Amino acid sequence: MACLFKNVYAYDGQMSHAYLCDVLVEKGYISRIEGAGRIAEEHFSLIDCDGKKALLPGFVNGHTHAAMTLLRGLGEETPLMTWLKEQIWPIEAKLTPERIYWGTAIALLEMASCGVTCFADMYFEMDQVAQAAEMMGMKCGLSRGLIGDDPKRIEENLILIDEWHGKNGLITVQLGPHSPYTVPMAAMKTIASLAIERNVRVHTHFLETEWELSYLEDELHCHPVDYLEKVGLLETPGTILAHGVWFPVEDISSLIGTNVTISHNPNSNLKLGSGIMPLPQMLNAGLHVSLGTDGAASNNRLDIWEEMRHAALIHKGVHKDPTIVKAKELLNMATLWGAQSLGFGKTGLIREGWDADLVLIDLDTPHYLGFDEENLPVYIVYAGSSADVEATMVKGRWIYFNGEFPSVDREEILSQAAEARKNLIRK
Repeated sequence: MACLFKNVYAYDGQMSHAYLCDVLVEKGYISRIEGAGRIAEEHFSLIDCDGKKALLPGFVNGHTHAAMTLLRGLGEETPLMTWLKEQIWPIEAKLTPERIYWGTAIALLEMASCGVTCFADMYFEMDQVAQAAEMMGMKCGLSRGLIGDDPKRIEENLILIDEWHGKNGLITVQLGPHSPYTVPMAAMKTIASLAIERNVRVHTHFLETEWELSYLEDELHCHPVDYLEKVGLLETPGTILAHGVWFPVEDISSLIGTNVTISHNPNSNLKLGSGIMPLPQMLNAGLHVSLGTDGAASNNRLDIWEEMRHAALIHKGVHKDPTIVKAKELLNMATLWGAQSLGFGKTGLIREGWDADLVLIDLDTPHYLGFDEENLPVYIVYAGSSADVEATMVKGRWIYFNGEFPSVDREEILSQAAEARKNLIRK
């Protein structure tokens, strides 16, 4: 049934301000947007917002490892490489397809309740992740994490493309080389070539820590941009560079005009002590930057609202400049640019003919006192939180509504995920 949002404040990162309107959703798309009270109510499922709710584009988690919900809380407060080698990788060796399915499913509950409609995931057994996302009805960009140069693993990623890329308009698939320090240059070149041949994108970790910058220069004898050029990552249909914390500021201009998106993961980078990426310089250069949480084992939340607020505050503080990184830019990062980085068209704005990937938020709360059409964006970023989310919709279908998950059995997911966690950490 078609759904009419009546008397709702609509806002996306490309609007000059919010405005009160009626928004009609039909057959998975936004079919009409008119001034408040202009669309007749007949024959539609009515959500009367009475000027007390806002409609935003769905949030996109631009980099995560969803099933790592099962590893949350392990190896806390240790350096990245120690954390990986001593805590994470040994536990990941015990992951099974079933455990990854339930670890992903519980991540989707968390993300849907925070207004996330799409996520970029790099992990193992990605057919299980695809099935969990399909069950929930959530969009995703999937890549099989590739380490080393094993042709079998690359073939797994290619099979994932064949089976899932473009399915139902909900799933895209990327090739997923883990990082320059885990994938030999020759293999990275092969992966970039395959991405061009298959017309898909690449998702990789890049310069998350200062150590990686030294590795590129001392071991591979490459400056960061030279590396990207040599292996072909600047020539793919699109490349997501997750983190980019230690990307040299003086080389940012070299990415202008490329299909590169940097995925900013501020909370994970802070928690692991990795540093702070040069976001203002990247935005000033006109680069597209998405927002991600990274995995729940390193963040420990899957909350893009929190990433938005912290991305604003840390850069203002570090640069001692309250004008740096605007609320509108953060909303673009959290929605439109994240969707574009994964190859989803007509997603991330509230426009007629675009996918109805939407978040309904409650404005009738103390912390929105004083909002108006002009200042609503800054209220959302600085005063708002995921607690404001009332409902989340993907292609016109509710995946979260007033505390309920219409398409899945919440209790079964919680029970199965708890059992998977218990078995994983059992000595």
